[in-house]
Amino acid sequence: MMKLSHLILTGTALVLVLAAFGSSVYANDETKAHSWYCRKNDTHTIPELDPSFEFIYKYDGAYADKNAGEDDKVIYLTFDAGYENGNIAKILDTMKAHNAKGAFFVLENLVKRDTELVKRMAEEGHLVCNHTASHPDMTAYTDKSRFAGQLEKLEKTYTELTGYEMARYYRPPEGRFSEQNLQFAKELGYKTVFWSFAYADWDNDRQPDTEKAFRKIMDHTHNGEVILLHPTSAANAAILDRLLSEWESQGYRFGSLNELFEKKT
Repeated sequence: MMKLSHLILTGTALVLVLAAFGSSVYANDETKAHSWYCRKNDTHTIPELDPSFEFIYKYDGAYADKNAGEDDKVIYLTFDAGYENGNIAKILDTMKAHNAKGAFFVLENLVKRDTELVKRMAEEGHLVCNHTASHPDMTAYTDKSRFAGQLEKLEKTYTELTGYEMARYYRPPEGRFSEQNLQFAKELGYKTVFWSFAYADWDNDRQPDTEKAFRKIMDHTHNGEVILLHPTSAANAAILDRLLSEWESQGYRFGSLNELFEKKT
């Protein structure tokens, strides 16, 4: 067999060599599955984005407000909500007391089983957004019609049961996404919302100590932050009033995703 060093890697010869190394060379980057993360820091600045995720900007994606000015400190409160266990109502009560608005990314289960609670979100000025109907790994949906089906099923259920139109913001379940997914979302009229801070708050059987949770959140607070919290978390329900009060004392206000994307544009 001819050694690789003996080949002149141009034209057809290059194709033959690449083929010999296997089909993985030709893997479609647009369908490659990613798990969202950004590099946390303790400097109270927006975490750096992995360079390989820069493509999110091509498809109306965002994870933080990079246009936030020091003279107008802002945090965007976002919640991923799949079911009610008593804590979502507490979260809403606290937000109402502070006149703080946020965005709730909901699942069909919550809309069907707790319709009045979801209506309350909209009626109190929060954005009700799309977290898909059933929380699948959306990177497995490489067919646009299947991808659209998850978003459109939730839209239809939400409108039929509440009478409201769903805000056109999408958050991938478990932060699993591909470039193709973001393209599909954009073509469906959605903007994809990631986050610049989240922590392990989702397991109801292993809730964090409230003081540690409070300190972790405050230690990573930064201007332009898009924070992801799970409103089913007992720890979050317990500390939210203290969090909002502390943020307010530091000069932060609570912005809308509409504002975030207007600035981005």
